[in-house]
Amino acid sequence: MTYGIAVDNRQGSLTFGKEIVIPLTVLESPPMLACAIRGYVKTYEGARTFGEAWIEKPAKDFERVISVPEKFMTEEGLKKIEGNLDKIADIRLLMATQPRLAKRGKKAPDLIEVKVGGGTIKERFEYAKKLLGSEVRVGDFIKEGHAVDTIGITKGKGIQGPVKRWGIRRKIHKANKTVRQVGSIGGWTPHYVEYSVPRAGQMGFHQRTEYNKTVIKLGNNGAEVTPKGGFIRYGQINSEYVMLKGSVPGTTNRLILMRIASRPSEEEPAAPKLDYLSIMSHQGD
Repeated sequence: MTYGIAVDNRQGSLTFGKEIVIPLTVLESPPMLACAIRGYVKTYEGARTFGEAWIEKPAKDFERVISVPEKFMTEEGLKKIEGNLDKIADIRLLMATQPRLAKRGKKAPDLIEVKVGGGTIKERFEYAKKLLGSEVRVGDFIKEGHAVDTIGITKGKGIQGPVKRWGIRRKIHKANKTVRQVGSIGGWTPHYVEYSVPRAGQMGFHQRTEYNKTVIKLGNNGAEVTPKGGFIRYGQINSEYVMLKGSVPGTTNRLILMRIASRPSEEEPAAPKLDYLSIMSHQGD
């Protein structure tokens, strides 16, 4: 994370028209590879995979996560899907990350299934076929000023008690048996402990979605946003990047998924123009 200074453009804000400090998150976003098309049919038990078509020569790193049978290679797989478009209810693309481009030491790609929407099944299939084997960049689906949702795994904090996990108040020091637990975990009825009772357990390391993060900037040159000495516990931005307003869940180096905002705010103003971006070193001297 870093910060920038911009003029507040939110109508009704107490600081409207004045310079404010904005927290910013920089996400390195190398292009993803469209490595497969997958068709789904509807059944009584839900959606079921009908067929797949994979690119002929996937990168060597794919061997670390998946082994593709020959019957699913491009020509055979496409013929099976194209000949049964009347049965298929949904078309999706399997997208793979390219961690080597970020130069983070990771080699194995992450596979993500993305729905192809809009138009008829045939139009969606033709569009997916054009993308198959090509790189998809973040600038192809979002622009500066758009709102996106971020999905990630939060920081793990291990097993914690109810005071830290749920924020309950400690009992007085003369309390019976324990101070850092609730006074009662339930009445006679119902004869079980309800889920809403604060109890000790795993805290953090959960998948969470944060909504409506404004895209402040997209860029290709990571050096223009990297502090001197690099980001703490990350280093240099080497490929394309996305700058979002606010924070995102998870630790540094952890995968973050972005999607077009599913519940956008109608009153959200345009993204503020940065007058200043901090690229000072936060490593300490």
